[in-house]
Amino acid sequence: MRALDSVDMSIRKGQLFGFLGRNGAGKTTFIKIASGLLLPTSGSIELFGVDVLTRPREVRERIAIVPQEGKPFYHLTPREHIEEYLRVRGRTAEAAKAIADDLLEAMGLQAYSHVPAMLLSGGLQQRTLVAMVLATGADFLFLDEPTLGMDPFARRQVWEVIRRAAHAGSTVLITTHYLDEAEQLTEELAVIEGGHVLYKGTAESLKSKVRREVRLHFDGGFTSKELEPFGEVYSERGGLTVMTTRAHAEELTRTALERRIAVNVGPVTLEEAFLTLVGKSIEEDEPEEAWA
Repeated sequence: MRALDSVDMSIRKGQLFGFLGRNGAGKTTFIKIASGLLLPTSGSIELFGVDVLTRPREVRERIAIVPQEGKPFYHLTPREHIEEYLRVRGRTAEAAKAIADDLLEAMGLQAYSHVPAMLLSGGLQQRTLVAMVLATGADFLFLDEPTLGMDPFARRQVWEVIRRAAHAGSTVLITTHYLDEAEQLTEELAVIEGGHVLYKGTAESLKSKVRREVRLHFDGGFTSKELEPFGEVYSERGGLTVMTTRAHAEELTRTALERRIAVNVGPVTLEEAFLTLVGKSIEEDEPEEAWA
């Protein structure tokens, strides 16, 4: 199976765009091709009107990338990561220091600014990599799982800096397994499965396709056969999730209470929309053949 097949889409300049899919769906392959790191077997791709395949040097001068599960230079501090990267990209020492001061504070790294990366937690190392890339203010920012390994508070700090970069004019493409992150950050998104783009549009438009109002998750006590008359049923997190109407939700909740079954009730989210579209949770990996 091809890693990517007939992918055809465009992203507006200055847009904050989400690219969603399970592990193995083709997201990272797409980023490598779009950024000039990998040659496709066929097709074409342009950034700002520049052909990535024939003029890669021009493209690389205008982009910056947070790779999936990238690693920092362990002997460098967060401040050194930012300042040295900016110097390599042509900034003066004074400008690099001023930008580093701003990013270290915005990313919650000020207290760790002089600590070698080898002594930082995984979440702080990831924040360092994201800060280094966002500091560039590049025209196009590729952020592949940028908040991987971060706690919820750190993730929200990073979200604010990403939003700030987009407001300043950077076009941002972000991949993430955190669907709340995609819902909070992106103006538009695409869902990829098996190398094919299944959907492109807003998160709200995707959620509207579910055609259900309420999600219920049961840790046990029900079978799929019992729940299927009430709506769409999925196995998830060791239990069953059903997307249904408000009236059916009330009935099922009463039954769960009678049986003393734990139930979690909430509105339909982007996670449920992804389940409906793909048929599997974003946490489930693609089959290994997808990498062939």
